[in-house]
Amino acid sequence: MEILWVLMALVMLGFVLLQVSRRRRGAVGLVEPGHPDAADPANYGFAREEELDIRMPGPDQDLLDVLDLVQRTQDYRGAMQLLAGTEAEGERRWQRVQAFAGAASLELRQRPGGVGETPGGQWLRVWRAEAPKDAGGAAVHAEFLVQQAWRTSTPGSDDFRIIMEEARAACGEAALLAPGDPVPYIVELSVARGLGYSREEFEQLWLKILDRAPNHMGAHLAALQYWCEKWHGSRQQAYSFAEAAAARAPRGSLLAAMPLFAVFEHLPEVNLVSGFYQSEVVTKAVHGALHAVHSARPDDPMQAHVRHLLVFFLVRGERWAEAMNQLTVIDGHVGALPWTLSTDPAAEFAVYRALAVAGYEANGGSPATLPH
Repeated sequence: MEILWVLMALVMLGFVLLQVSRRRRGAVGLVEPGHPDAADPANYGFAREEELDIRMPGPDQDLLDVLDLVQRTQDYRGAMQLLAGTEAEGERRWQRVQAFAGAASLELRQRPGGVGETPGGQWLRVWRAEAPKDAGGAAVHAEFLVQQAWRTSTPGSDDFRIIMEEARAACGEAALLAPGDPVPYIVELSVARGLGYSREEFEQLWLKILDRAPNHMGAHLAALQYWCEKWHGSRQQAYSFAEAAAARAPRGSLLAAMPLFAVFEHLPEVNLVSGFYQSEVVTKAVHGALHAVHSARPDDPMQAHVRHLLVFFLVRGERWAEAMNQLTVIDGHVGALPWTLSTDPAAEFAVYRALAVAGYEANGGSPATLPH
């Protein structure tokens, strides 16, 4: 009987995801492309699903150009120069370190190497061998090991622990090469989660980050994972951490959006309450995130992360016009939560985008009424 109830719940959840509750101006749902009633995202200038970039949450043309050069030539020097010219305390350096490490990890997965074959990501190995004192290369190598542990091993297994211990040592080496750089310590936050640092160990690590970059949004998002119920904390501890960050956020900081990420990390797996996404806790977190993106610098690279999560909550809350406003800013890139949790991020994003368009038009909206 329990299995039957679970199956029924899963079916209903699928219905909730693909069929939004009826409005006075008509039903909102998804139909097949080409159907006479289909709302077409292309009418709003949105990118086609196959054109969506799953590598990054938002544009960074310098990074894309260098990534293309490095992967085409297998010469690491462009990456080294780009990181050397990127501000250490800023969000963009952390994102670029993640991107280079992710590219090397993906290459290795695609070309693991064999007899007479060079493995993928060889440029990162050469980088570390030829420039062992380069802080950027050391940080990328540490992040590469972290990503390899999560992608190729099961948390808690011997293989996972071995790779994570190697990553921990690499973080220490990277930190010695750049004492004022918070990035090696931010990388270690993932190690702390994987290896299960004690509270005291974690707090000591966190203080090192606060000393170097107290308002670093990427660091706070990484630290939030440790405090989540599914790892080493609880719902209340995660909420408290996020709310404290939002409360001390300086004007123009995206830290005001932290509670929305805490809510997302603790969503019920099966939620059949139609008003949940219009509840007080969600509404308050959404308003904080909206305030954050409206107050932040236009060039803040973490804006895209917040806007992507806002699309998820605004669509679920049937706030169509507000969801469309976010889509006009972020469309084209989908390398962010919640889409990256899917095996097909572009398709997942496209579903929510189509629902936003359908809901917007069902309530009288059109391309002419959407501000850009």
